[in-house]
Amino acid sequence: MAYAHMAAVYDKLMADSPYDQWLDWVESNWEKGDKPKQVIDLGCGTGTIAIPLAKRGYRVTGVDLSAEMLAVAYDKMRQAQADVNWVEQDMRELELPVADAVISLCDSLSYLTEEEDVQETFRRVYAHLVEGGSFLFDVHSPYKMLHIFGDETFTYMDDEVSYIWQCFCDPLRLEVEHQLTFFIRQENGLYERMEEEHFQRAYQPIQLIRWLKDAGFEDIVLSADYSNQPPHEKSDRLFFAARKPKR
Repeated sequence: MAYAHMAAVYDKLMADSPYDQWLDWVESNWEKGDKPKQVIDLGCGTGTIAIPLAKRGYRVTGVDLSAEMLAVAYDKMRQAQADVNWVEQDMRELELPVADAVISLCDSLSYLTEEEDVQETFRRVYAHLVEGGSFLFDVHSPYKMLHIFGDETFTYMDDEVSYIWQCFCDPLRLEVEHQLTFFIRQENGLYERMEEEHFQRAYQPIQLIRWLKDAGFEDIVLSADYSNQPPHEKSDRLFFAARKPKR
């Protein structure tokens, strides 16, 4: 499900997320090869990665399933005086001109809860890269699904927005159902209650590597937690770098 009500408050709720570390990881990988000019950002959300990349001189196309998230991204882009091409599209049905690099950060690929959807997305990404182009993404780890999300309940409160976030974990599928109830302050001072439901699934790293290879990718590197170090048993975020070979 695409973000709807949450789009309006997403940036506030994600204010403490380490976006600079995502950007540093991406650019450190690009420095190892040909620096891309054209970049596709899959699951770009409100543009918090796409806009800084555009400000740094990359030609960025931001792709997201949520029109509400893209509307926020467009407003942020105008305020930042940047230039990003926004496209409302399902990553499983990606249809764009080819690019030098594709990125998908902030666990966007974890919203693909069926194996065939991940495989189809990898095939689409491969088809949208030039030879030698790179694919960089991160996902939640199986450990995070089981031991951090699990069957936990999280809460947040301030004057503008509060939420109750309940997680329900299916350990066999490594899948978590997120049930979110928001209380968002309106202009009249009253709070409006809104609800959203999202599903995320983790896959074993060996599965993702195999599907990347099946799609045609080479030079696949697995790391964890915004670093170039290999994951350990309690890593909560897995990072993948892969490349489309030159023929």
